[in-house]
Amino acid sequence: MKRRSIPVFACAVAMTACAPRQAPADYAAGKPWPPVATFSILGYDPETGEVGGAVQSRVFSVGNGVLWAEAGVGAAATQAIIDVSYGPQAIELLRQSLAPADIIKRIWDTDPDPRPDDWTKYGRQFAVIDMKGNVAAYTGPRATTWAGNKACSKAGTFCTAQGNILAGEAVVDGMVKAFEETTGHLSYRLLAALDAGQAAGGDTRGMQSAAMLIVKKDAGVWLHNDVVLRLQVDDNPEPIKELRRLVDLAARQRRPRPTG
Repeated sequence: MKRRSIPVFACAVAMTACAPRQAPADYAAGKPWPPVATFSILGYDPETGEVGGAVQSRVFSVGNGVLWAEAGVGAAATQAIIDVSYGPQAIELLRQSLAPADIIKRIWDTDPDPRPDDWTKYGRQFAVIDMKGNVAAYTGPRATTWAGNKACSKAGTFCTAQGNILAGEAVVDGMVKAFEETTGHLSYRLLAALDAGQAAGGDTRGMQSAAMLIVKKDAGVWLHNDVVLRLQVDDNPEPIKELRRLVDLAARQRRPRPTG
């Protein structure tokens, strides 16, 4: 049976925090789509073998098309001027044992850029992490400022943080620092990174939604379930706070790891 990567679901349309909401008919009439902004982090825990990511944005249901992961394979994040196909492409190339940097290059190089005027590949942002903790990320020169990415550098930590339409570089710096310094389950380390990113200014448009996805082979609460966590906050004035509530609930039902 063909293996499938696991996306977190949401829409790919963002509304600016201060602009009036536009109806779908406005876009059909030729008005440009507003930029899609997020800040996200991918992380790997070598002690547990869990891999995944978390994301927050001022966009309804940001999880859709942003986070991708497969147990024993790795994870990816696709954002900014999103081409959602980057996610399953990255997972498939991870299955083939390609290095994240090579995956980034191959996917971007083969992107035909079908909408260069309003959805250009030069505005895409995406990241990949494998099961060895190797990471790579790309931030296009036309991703809306501030946009950038940063990887963990502390020994024994494996992550990459990225975002666009952010308050500044301090957002990804803070995310990486929080991930490196936080202990405990991967979900809490990813959550700490989101908290730190928001504390540094986060998405300049505000807050609306958040999501988290963590996988490991047969580590879910049900039999033959690779999903450790798949959580989504679609529309909330404090999405990270609500995501934390869900992470806490999940922690109460998580199976304890075998000892001895």
